[in-house]
Amino acid sequence: MVIIVDYGVGNLASIANMARKAGTDCIISSDPAMVARADKLILPGVGAFDRGVSNLEQRGLIAALNERAVERRVPTLGLCLGMQLMGRGSEEGGRAGLGWLAADSVRFKFGGGAPALKVPHMGWNYIEPAAPAALTSGLPPEPRFYFVHSYYLACDDPSDVMCWTTYGSRFASGIHRGNLWGTQFHPEKSHSFGLALLRNFLALP
Repeated sequence: MVIIVDYGVGNLASIANMARKAGTDCIISSDPAMVARADKLILPGVGAFDRGVSNLEQRGLIAALNERAVERRVPTLGLCLGMQLMGRGSEEGGRAGLGWLAADSVRFKFGGGAPALKVPHMGWNYIEPAAPAALTSGLPPEPRFYFVHSYYLACDDPSDVMCWTTYGSRFASGIHRGNLWGTQFHPEKSHSFGLALLRNFLALP
């Protein structure tokens, strides 16, 4: 059973529709009991970091997420804010994240004579796989994805980075550690590239 976690932020229906195109029906749920039975989890999200943490708390989801993702180690995919919540915290707010990764969310900063770029980073951009990984396997040539974000996850350990993207400077646009996966971009808005990546996640054992 694949659960798309509903904690009040993000376009859940579009993720479910893309998963259906990839051949899997997902359940959208905010029920901790349903989350506690998941074989795979998708943690989406758009918006402010602190609000995301507060919503997870208010819906009683954090314990269930920790049990499945950390203790049971079911495959878990964080999307955009969902990936950022896997870290320790964010420059955007003062709340602690889930703490699943040694990483913090930081805001784009441009300096050193480089021309200032618009924030948020919005639109299509390419990814560069950091190493072979199940989610990026078999992607179409020159994979590009749709981004809308002002913050990105900075990992302590570079080996946690699944792929890089350049926007002024290089940043981690995807992460992978064990059963944890994340993308700063939106697969559900990324056409054939997003479909291929999501299909890879849903095929994980």
